[in-house]
Amino acid sequence: MCRVPLTVSLVVVAMLSSRVAAADPNPVVIPLWPATAPGETEALPEESEIQAKPGQKPVVRLTNISKPALHVFKPMKVQSNGAAVVIAPGGGYNILAWDLEGEEVARWLNRIGVTGIVLKYRVPRRPGTPRDLPPAVALHDAQRAIRLVRAKAKELGVDPHRIGMLGFSAGGHLTAWTATNFDKPSYSPVDSSDEQSCRPDFAVLIYPAYLTAKDKPDELASEIRVSEKTPPCFFAHAADDPIPAENSIRMFLELKKHKVPGELHIYSKGGHGFGLRPSEHPCSTWPDRCEAWLRSLGILAVAQK
Repeated sequence: MCRVPLTVSLVVVAMLSSRVAAADPNPVVIPLWPATAPGETEALPEESEIQAKPGQKPVVRLTNISKPALHVFKPMKVQSNGAAVVIAPGGGYNILAWDLEGEEVARWLNRIGVTGIVLKYRVPRRPGTPRDLPPAVALHDAQRAIRLVRAKAKELGVDPHRIGMLGFSAGGHLTAWTATNFDKPSYSPVDSSDEQSCRPDFAVLIYPAYLTAKDKPDELASEIRVSEKTPPCFFAHAADDPIPAENSIRMFLELKKHKVPGELHIYSKGGHGFGLRPSEHPCSTWPDRCEAWLRSLGILAVAQK
């Protein structure tokens, strides 16, 4: 049996504790849509949790999401700097890795003074959605989420000009999709909140998937429409990830071509789905690199009253 030295174990526990401290234990839940969400054609089974298979990482996996919502985790008032991030957990557009890539991330954001808002977007793919295309309902939910947070900025205590989006894996694709399609509304307006812009002010993509074209890996997928108006982006990926790091690299290069600020970290090891849980691999340092990047953009500066 492999034994982990006590000192290493204590360091890992300390790192994890520091990243989840100062969290709101009771998030506010805000329904995303006032009535039936657009794009629904038939009822799904009740939302449920898929139990981990033997050998799988312990992760809360939610599926059959038919009532999308925002779960708002606020930092302690004395720590809040007014920034907010909408978090898109990954899961191949079939499930949501709810704790690993959602709640745990919101708590880390709370520690650095940011309101973390976990987006419970609709999965799995709806009947009739082609397997080779991303599901439109996910983009409906993501665009609506940015608009709704901006519309409720005062109520939530956030700055409407410092609202970003952070996604993992398929959620990383959804983040890139949202950040590059704010000029193309994916649904018809349902209320006054839809008068707000759905452009994130910045985007964080952690081991994003599906960003490259299937038949042309040297090109971005057609729905990822980088332009000079794309918001600044941060990327973190492992070189040994079965979802190739070229997904991050290709979009980073396209941002550079359009003179959009970006920061790219490719770590030698880490695989896929590491979230922000500490490990022996350098990929575990991405939250610190991301925090420094956010500070360099002025995102974490406390707004003057």
